[in-house]
Amino acid sequence: MTEAEKARAATIFDVARLAGVSHQTVSRVLNDLPNVRPATRDRVEAAIRQLRYVPSQAARALVTRRSRTLGLIMTGAPDFGPSATALHFNEAAREARYAVIMASLLETDAASLRSAAELLVRQNVEAVVLIAARRSAVDAVQGIELGVPLVAVASQGAAMTHRVSLDQFEGARRATSHLVELGHRDIRHIAGPGDSLDAAERIRGWRAVLGANGLVAREPLVGDWSPASGYRLGRELATDASCTAVFVANDQMALGVIHALADAGRAVPGDVSVVGFDDIPEAEHFAPPLTTVRQEFDLLGRDALATVLGLLGDEEAADPPLRAPALVERASTAAPRSATDPAGALVLPVASTKAPRGERDPAGGPSR
Repeated sequence: MTEAEKARAATIFDVARLAGVSHQTVSRVLNDLPNVRPATRDRVEAAIRQLRYVPSQAARALVTRRSRTLGLIMTGAPDFGPSATALHFNEAAREARYAVIMASLLETDAASLRSAAELLVRQNVEAVVLIAARRSAVDAVQGIELGVPLVAVASQGAAMTHRVSLDQFEGARRATSHLVELGHRDIRHIAGPGDSLDAAERIRGWRAVLGANGLVAREPLVGDWSPASGYRLGRELATDASCTAVFVANDQMALGVIHALADAGRAVPGDVSVVGFDDIPEAEHFAPPLTTVRQEFDLLGRDALATVLGLLGDEEAADPPLRAPALVERASTAAPRSATDPAGALVLPVASTKAPRGERDPAGGPSR
């Protein structure tokens, strides 16, 4: 990279990280405002020179007065997880005496996202939070300098400077491990859309557990998060007599899978065990009640706000913890009736170490 390219790539947040200060302190130095210690000002100016940083108009115009207003951008369809996260972010912001201006986008192209973010900045928000379900949304905001912090609520696969997420990999690992512990050996996976960051992490967790147990990971079937896609793919799985278990990447698709298996005359969990993901409010009322992975979207929304508030202060805040979802065991999973290995020998189900049916916490003990 040339020196000119480095200059174009550097942002106000790069300067802040190098100097060990907040972005607002950098803004004070850029605007020659008071209340900056001489030693701090020297560090900031040295970082600016080292990075060859040329501030944008937005960075120079960054105001120091507090509007107590935050921007929130939601992308894609209003699925349960992103909607619940947004709801709890708004609630946490209200408790902290912040107002939230929201923008919802079905399209995640760079032009639409940039326009939405700039509109929020023109309304004097102090920070922008992006709830990004798809990789394209994260890619679209890379390199945008708004002059205010940008925090992404996105999965582990997102390369963002400021990001909060739940541990999708660990959640998938727990779901798949549960099926392995029950004795299942042919565990299929119905994944979310190919552009989904969460779906990619759940595939990775599923593959990791199968690989660690010497089991074959067949190519995942790909849905679109909807019950209809789960039903369509469930009909396909119903024709495969060797499949005794399926880990489905969200509860809505799991509902479609259970419906499809029932229509095909295959019992759940007698013939096929089904595990979902998210623990939507309806999951415990499925027929049978769904074993699933509970995501704490309320904590995710609050973590997003905590990250924003840390960035708005003069001191660096600790990153929020990467929270592991908990397995919730219900009636849609059970040990397989029997299976045979490639040599034809009878393989008995592995003794389960799980707690009595009900929920269990991340440590493995029953939580209720």
